[in-house]
Amino acid sequence: MESTFSSPAEAALQLEAGAAGLRTPLGDLDRVYELERVVGFVRDLGCQRVALQFPDQLLGDAGAVAARLEEATGSKVFILGDTAYGSCCVDVLGAEQAGAQALVHFGPACLSPPARPLPIAFVLGQRSVALELCAKAFEAQNPDPTAPVVLLSEPACAHALEALATLLRPRYLDLLVSSPALPLPVGSLNPDPEPLERFGRRFPLAPGRCLEEYGAFYVGGSEAISDPDLDPDLSRLLLGWAPGRPFSSCCPDTGRTQDEGARAWRLRARRHYLVERARDARVVGLLAGTLGVARHREALAHLRTLTQAAGKRSYVLALGRPTPAKLANFPEVDVFVLLACPLGALATQPSGNFFRPVLAPCELEAACNPAWPPPGLAPHLTHYADLLPGSPFHVPLPPPDSELWDTPDVSLITGDLRPPPAWKPSTDPGCSALTPRPQLELAESSPAGECGKSPLPSEFFPYVQATQPQSPPSAASFLSSRSWQGLQPRLGQTPVTAAVTGRRGIAIAYEDEGSI
Repeated sequence: MESTFSSPAEAALQLEAGAAGLRTPLGDLDRVYELERVVGFVRDLGCQRVALQFPDQLLGDAGAVAARLEEATGSKVFILGDTAYGSCCVDVLGAEQAGAQALVHFGPACLSPPARPLPIAFVLGQRSVALELCAKAFEAQNPDPTAPVVLLSEPACAHALEALATLLRPRYLDLLVSSPALPLPVGSLNPDPEPLERFGRRFPLAPGRCLEEYGAFYVGGSEAISDPDLDPDLSRLLLGWAPGRPFSSCCPDTGRTQDEGARAWRLRARRHYLVERARDARVVGLLAGTLGVARHREALAHLRTLTQAAGKRSYVLALGRPTPAKLANFPEVDVFVLLACPLGALATQPSGNFFRPVLAPCELEAACNPAWPPPGLAPHLTHYADLLPGSPFHVPLPPPDSELWDTPDVSLITGDLRPPPAWKPSTDPGCSALTPRPQLELAESSPAGECGKSPLPSEFFPYVQATQPQSPPSAASFLSSRSWQGLQPRLGQTPVTAAVTGRRGIAIAYEDEGSI
């Protein structure tokens, strides 16, 4: 069960679609996939059609799990493979295409609210936790029994946090236990008072207390992972946690602990660098990295307004899961901003193979909004919904005549003085240009067909839209006029030639080159 639910985070970006992991023995299926709870979920709703979503590494068990559920419930069960954007998000679009009345998500999940209402059950897994070892590790990292501390964990270890807290509470007086922010059952009443929801978790804070007062003890991860920075869930917590509070992690198998202060500082330093790159950028590519998470349309409109207010041009590109090969088709783009769930936005960051840096929406907000607090004072928001109106973290753009737009700004990368942006209203008829679909096929939806999905919804399907704060030529017209526009089939236009042997060796010394 441990190997089933705790694969390295970077594997989600490297696995081929349909590549199944190790299969679970048939006798362990009920326990590993919590089939008794899933059967109760389906029966309580009276669903006749149910969709099951598996990440790539669990597809090997999909057929056996579906057969067990069909036999136990009598409902028609559909298997959804990994989504075109990220396996941590619920694929409500795929479930609707199958006519499903409910969806069961297996494996790690970001727990982002879906764009459309649909009953959803999450099976996060139950990884074994060495409670005694973790309790000793907690005591070693927190010698002060009066210091406020929050117990956190990866999703598969969340089931053990209450048992761990039971061992610690006789000594520690101010201990808070987080829990996954799972959707409440249909028809249930919200608790009063409602717990704080952040980082995909619920925190039952006492009245008058705030999360910034607490340190953190994280149970999760694995010593087998060579680069812990590739864990997007831990990165989200380190970036969003109060910088002045202690943060330590503990391996649930061995109890080995680590102070995460240095790693958090390294992640924040990279965030500051990406903000500077976004401020220097003239052309921004807005990547639609999700279509199933709530408020993604509002967030896309907000990012376009940001780039326009800062005097930058922007492309809206629907490319599915970003890869270096896809993004290299747009060399004129200075930076890309991935509009995705919190885990999806951070999963691509450690990779150094991208031709241009890939940012999260919070970095673009810090770069383009002059009213945003300076580094060190502004929180790092991992979910784009926190940037939108209605959120307590929302900072509106200053009016066009505000002095904040004229504040001198010097690039910390090039040392040059940045010119003040020219604020143009969004109603300007010259602020957008539409490029017909046949001219930019690659920029629309290349990977959706790879996973057997239907075309994208209407908000991205007909065209790729580019905004510009200045007069033509626009960014979209530049894309349509350049000589090379990407990998296009060009059926019948390319002459057929015989294959020839290419150069062999490495770039520093090919076999057909003489020695120097």
